[in-house]
Amino acid sequence: MTRIAELIEVAEEGAGPYGVAVGPDGGVWFTLVHAGEIGRLAADGTVERYGLGAPECGPAVLTVGPDGALWFTRMRDHRIGRIDTDGKASSFAVPTAGAGPYGIAAGPDGALWFTELNADRIGRITVEGEVTEYPLPRAGAFPSFITAGPDGALWCTLNQADAVARITVGGEVAVHPLPTGGTAPVGITAGADGALWYVGIGGGLVGRITVDGEVTEYPLADRAARPHAITCGPDGRLWFTEWGAGRIGVLGPDGQLDGHRLPGPAAEPHGIAVGPDGAVYAALERGSIARLAPRQG
Repeated sequence: MTRIAELIEVAEEGAGPYGVAVGPDGGVWFTLVHAGEIGRLAADGTVERYGLGAPECGPAVLTVGPDGALWFTRMRDHRIGRIDTDGKASSFAVPTAGAGPYGIAAGPDGALWFTELNADRIGRITVEGEVTEYPLPRAGAFPSFITAGPDGALWCTLNQADAVARITVGGEVAVHPLPTGGTAPVGITAGADGALWYVGIGGGLVGRITVDGEVTEYPLADRAARPHAITCGPDGRLWFTEWGAGRIGVLGPDGQLDGHRLPGPAAEPHGIAVGPDGAVYAALERGSIARLAPRQG
């Protein structure tokens, strides 16, 4: 399907749009990692920005919580943030000093689950702010993105271990090594086919892993594209950002890879989300949100 790419300026250069999610209010919410703010893009193009009282806190990845608020990681001051759709923000400390919380996702147990880049741990936080941490069996694994799987467990990428880990809601961890050395997986999402899909920023590939640990790889034509984040659309297609190439990639259910180049130089797309209408949103480091909408007719 042909897509129209639109760039919407949401911040000044250097503010760093990074994570993005479509909120329950229909707004597109995003983090400004270098400005220490959360932003909201309305359907009419209006942008609102909310300070977090800590400009250096480094808000990174965000997700919709079970309570209808947006939850996000603050990787530089090691806290988990929460913001209502009316812009009221709060945060909770992570117990392990210097943990570096990064990926975050809503779990099947009514809590939020997050990764700790620097501490080789997976964290769980209730909507009341109670945190539990679970150690990973690999030192220096650099756990990155996390997602709820179709099997009732959480799945996360282990960037420096070239592996994908599964953690049950009870804290039991299993690690699945990936076949290609140097894959350096980052983004991961649940697909419509009952499997998990990830992207390898080092290997230049999209990978599929079943709940039993069977892996299939789809190498990109441009192995230097540095795919970063991935999400599944309502039609089952997988959308991912190609940070090093300034493109939005897509993998269809038939295994066909395609891509959409973003206009202008130095786009540096990071987070990605798909709205219920099929529109794709990506956060661009240079200060924009890219919107790819299906071409009518």
